[in-house]
Amino acid sequence: MRIIYDKTMNNKTQKEDFSIYEFFLKFPDEQSARLHFEKYLWNDGAKCPYCHSYNAQECKNQIPMPYRCRDCRKHFSVRTNTVLAESRLGLHKWLLAMYILTSSRKGVSSVQLAKHLGVTQKTAWFLAHRIRQTWKKHKNKLSKHVEVDETYIGGKEKNKHSDKKLKKGRGAVGKIAVMGMLERKGEVKALIINSTDKQTLVSEINDSIDKHSFVYTDSFKSYYGIKGYNHEVVNHSVGEYVRDQAHTNGIESFWALLKRGYYGIYHHMSKKHLQKYVNEFSHRHNTSSLSLLDCINKTIILSTNCHLSYNELING
Repeated sequence: MRIIYDKTMNNKTQKEDFSIYEFFLKFPDEQSARLHFEKYLWNDGAKCPYCHSYNAQECKNQIPMPYRCRDCRKHFSVRTNTVLAESRLGLHKWLLAMYILTSSRKGVSSVQLAKHLGVTQKTAWFLAHRIRQTWKKHKNKLSKHVEVDETYIGGKEKNKHSDKKLKKGRGAVGKIAVMGMLERKGEVKALIINSTDKQTLVSEINDSIDKHSFVYTDSFKSYYGIKGYNHEVVNHSVGEYVRDQAHTNGIESFWALLKRGYYGIYHHMSKKHLQKYVNEFSHRHNTSSLSLLDCINKTIILSTNCHLSYNELING
């Protein structure tokens, strides 16, 4: 375990980080992984996910499941009623996958994840999406000083095969719009949107940002006329990027990292799954001040009451 400085806190605080070598020292086998999951999901001992009773007994040889509730008489495990339910993959590999996805700043491809875990690419792809399922859009409203911007995710028209070109121009044609809102020294909220018109952008701002907050945007026309906020604009078209407190550098840095992950790691994000990838990058930003172990533990806690079947993933 080593100490690193947390740059997001202006080097005033420190957080703990640990290498993959130290990960295996801490979690050497399946048993250690199971105990760690139980520690953060149950706290006070085995808890029945059906009747919430602590009156449970451990089954001999853990067959058919590790625990049985004496009250409702149902068998259960630490996987029950979590995103790990119905998974045949060992808890040790689940924990390692959480570590890899959490610690990889630009993400990790399913091909590379499969090599790390010793599973097929299809299994790694499904596993990664189940973990992303726990990193859903956060529900808290942003406040104080918030930067707002939009970007487009997708390949360039000129690089597409002729039968896939839309032939409707350049720029944002064929790409997916994503809107982002970043609270300075706080969290980021990003979501895909169907349009960048005024009604859509203003509606998302009203739903996501507390009234009377300072909102900073560029000079995109859809942002004009925002009511109930202290709205300040920077005009990039005339070379203005910072004016006192008004700038959108923070959210643009988030876009830069997201696109590095897109072009360098994932290469393609379909519209069906794009929100999950956006949630992945948002979650890493929002937990950047935590240690890697705390990030993993938070993912474990978020995995409760969360479910994603393979059929839901490919057909949803």
